[in-house]
Amino acid sequence: MSHLPRIPSLKDPLALAKEEATLFKKTGPLTAELAQQSGSLGNLPAAQGVTQSTTQSICGFCSTGCSLTMHLGEDGAQNLTPTPHYPVNLGMACPKGWEALAVLDAPNRAKTPLLHGKPIDWATAADTFCDRIKEIQKNHGDHSVAFLSTGQIPFEEMAFIGSFFKSGMGGLHCDGNTRQCMATSVVAYKQSFGFDAPPYTYADFEESEHLVFIGANPCIAHPIMWQRVLRNKNSPRISVIDPRNTETAQCATHHYPLKPKSDQALFYGIAHYLFTNNLCDNEFLNKHTERWEEYRTFVSTYDLETTSELSGISPEDIIDLATAIAQKKTSLWWTMGVNQSHQGVRTAQAIINLSLMTGNIGKPGTGANSITGQCNAMGSRLFSNTTNLLGGHDFSKGEHREKISQHTGIPADRIPTELGKPYHEIIEGILNGEIKALWVIATNPAHSWINQNCFKEVREKLEFLVVQDMYEDTETAQVADLILPAAGWGEKTGCFINSERRISTIRPVKTAPGVALADFKIIQLLSHAWGCADLFAKWTSPEAVFHMLRDCTKDTPCDITGITGYQHLEDQAGIQWPYPEGSTNEEPEKRLFTDFKFFTPSQKAIFHFSPPTEVKELPCSEFPFYLNTGRGSSSQWHTQTRTRSSKILQQLSPSDPYIEINPLDAKELEIAHFQWVTVSSKRGKIRVRAYLAPSVSPGHLFLPMHDRLSNQLTPADFDPFSFQPSYKTGAVALSKG
Repeated sequence: MSHLPRIPSLKDPLALAKEEATLFKKTGPLTAELAQQSGSLGNLPAAQGVTQSTTQSICGFCSTGCSLTMHLGEDGAQNLTPTPHYPVNLGMACPKGWEALAVLDAPNRAKTPLLHGKPIDWATAADTFCDRIKEIQKNHGDHSVAFLSTGQIPFEEMAFIGSFFKSGMGGLHCDGNTRQCMATSVVAYKQSFGFDAPPYTYADFEESEHLVFIGANPCIAHPIMWQRVLRNKNSPRISVIDPRNTETAQCATHHYPLKPKSDQALFYGIAHYLFTNNLCDNEFLNKHTERWEEYRTFVSTYDLETTSELSGISPEDIIDLATAIAQKKTSLWWTMGVNQSHQGVRTAQAIINLSLMTGNIGKPGTGANSITGQCNAMGSRLFSNTTNLLGGHDFSKGEHREKISQHTGIPADRIPTELGKPYHEIIEGILNGEIKALWVIATNPAHSWINQNCFKEVREKLEFLVVQDMYEDTETAQVADLILPAAGWGEKTGCFINSERRISTIRPVKTAPGVALADFKIIQLLSHAWGCADLFAKWTSPEAVFHMLRDCTKDTPCDITGITGYQHLEDQAGIQWPYPEGSTNEEPEKRLFTDFKFFTPSQKAIFHFSPPTEVKELPCSEFPFYLNTGRGSSSQWHTQTRTRSSKILQQLSPSDPYIEINPLDAKELEIAHFQWVTVSSKRGKIRVRAYLAPSVSPGHLFLPMHDRLSNQLTPADFDPFSFQPSYKTGAVALSKG
């Protein structure tokens, strides 16, 4: 085996971890001495106006991007409170935010590298990683390895991981779990606006006269965003388009319980009504859009009767909704109910088209607005170096590779010219024997991937599985060959980008347990062991990488060259992109397209559309129910990797897995409230409690996605443009017992 180089710039990792822990206890997390000497705790002076007994950090759960004030003791953060006056959360926090520190102290934290369950040191771990993967590449080709990353870590780490894998290791196939939540919106925005550009700011929640939520349940999925809605002084109309009578629908003024996956047809029908009744902003259409005449012709067959039959919404309600969108200052919001669909991209673009038709964009209280899922999914979209080159650049363009090379120090000929496989093709590549090694960073595909039971076969096909995570007992970590223990949120530094494009810093306020290291430090170790550290000579710290990434964005739609560094971000309470050189932060909440100029070559937005396609799996005699999955509680998060470590969060959600069933269906099947039932699909069966709830329509069932059982039932169906899985529609049977 090769040996990990002992060079002056990289201390022995075990010694480094011990040194960091000692420094932390001696000096506390905010002293200049610690900032200078500690490799993973970063270089973060106290934010302006913050005393040495507190510091601020952005929450590491959802994409809202709330600021939390950490109250510090001798051993780091002791507790936290929401930061007053921060322009995102305005002194509020949801249950997950309040418990953000508790999940760091869980007994199941990964504390040391593990090889087949046995503790090893970092040098052995790095050598094992490199030797095994190099052997697989030698036997099966450079592209026989892949990685799956996350939207949960700082984008400086994302950029480092992607660059090391592609330019250092010679890999190609890599993707992130952002594919499971936001790929649809990314593609929709790119095609319609010319760039992945959510146009809104959270102030729009408060300034709209009409808010339309499509497949979105912010009451529990994004509670602080919903609090912003409640601050709206316009007595707004709130329309919820969702098959399920969600918590948000119950708080709305109007609920439209449409048939599953009929939203695209509904929006085409609304568009037809707007065109035929002269309810469009024709001046905006003519000056600032392309292909709207083609769109008018395309939707001409979606008359009220046809649309009503397809969607299950009455003609009168369609007229009422269409008129309100046209005549009021309207913002349209969507999340996973649209994104996680077999036709998500075109559905998102049908929403965008309504915004364009009515001129509801670029003005306060308007916009076609996708709400992001993970804390740093926006950072992943711009800087993960997986599906696009850093800063939204294109791998296939030589001038883009040269530009990235200039700023990062990576030779242009080491930057790939093509895209690798997306997430689902990586899984398929493993199953067909093309990919032999998989590296999983801060995500849990053995739980979260669609048609979960196939992951057992995935594991059997792999020669080498590496999991890099802050917990050692995730479903994926339990079947790993090598576990690399990572520091989590609150134990390292870097930047997140929230749903409204606000870039903010996270701070280290505790030391990671054992010898766990920041993902940034782990990649440094691996690059040295691999023998390619010279490629990353400029990648010395997260903030150094931030400066490189900032410079890469010059002259792009996401240009942030006006941000001087982390202190600037903290002084300004985060900064929304774009922020080119010479910018000022006079408008701390700013929206895009106020000049009605888009990022396409013509500077016009483009209408995109296709006929709706059939749902792959409809209810039948054997499987008579529609299955829907989604967020079931504001206290749980994704696969519960962190939230199940909080006793308080566990108490705020049911301890047993459950499924929501309409009382009429329960009566017919003689199922009692909270009785154990079996739910089965073509892919498997699970046993859960029956929760009788009129919030689901007859013939429908709802299963919370955070339970490990949920994806044993979901079908593997994907959008043809974004390749995002459809978690929202499948056919299942229900029986007692």
